[in-house]
Amino acid sequence: MSVYDPFAEDYDVWAADMTDDVGWYVELARQAEEPIVELAVGTGRVAAAVAQETGKRVIGIDASAAMLAVARERVAGLPVELFEGDMRDFAVEEPVDLVICPGRSLLHLPTWRDRRLVFERVTAALRPGGRFAWNAFVFSSTIAARLDGNRNQRTNGLWEEVRYVPADSRIELTRGRGETTLGTVCLWWATKSEWEGLIEVADLEIEALYGGFNKEPFDDDSLEFVWVARKP
Repeated sequence: MSVYDPFAEDYDVWAADMTDDVGWYVELARQAEEPIVELAVGTGRVAAAVAQETGKRVIGIDASAAMLAVARERVAGLPVELFEGDMRDFAVEEPVDLVICPGRSLLHLPTWRDRRLVFERVTAALRPGGRFAWNAFVFSSTIAARLDGNRNQRTNGLWEEVRYVPADSRIELTRGRGETTLGTVCLWWATKSEWEGLIEVADLEIEALYGGFNKEPFDDDSLEFVWVARKP
């Protein structure tokens, strides 16, 4: 059982404010040959939009069987193939043109080595000139000070408590409904230089780094990494 399984039923409630990225990944998919590979596909939030808007085949990979069950309902009738698996050891039968990892999902990997494994797998999966696109938040001490220790209420009695652990670059998200605690998921943030190091060791090249999904320039005030790397 995956640590994410207890959150599958209500995941879309917690992800309701994540909408800006969908159009970005759809546009990248329009420029690529099929199939598109999505890592940590979750409940199919992005995969469904990519398939519906472009008509292209999407291969989605996720470690949570419960998340995939929700995704299968969402993508019914669309050209989306879903597989249960760990993105640290995924592989494809033939090289592809585009791999995406939306929703800050790479931050669920606890170590730099874990991310390196993913990047190396991505490089192996891409054809020459193929792209890897992902996004992640930029750590902000101001935001951390405001959110740390707080409980955020959502609809239907859902709630989420946030705890920052700077010594481990970790955020703990404890979620529940009413008096019931469903569990805790963690995110480990990364710096710009760490992402650049991952790109380099995986023999990829930086195509672009934006500070938002409308191609805003990345600067000292940016709160989001929006990366596109390319296989030479």
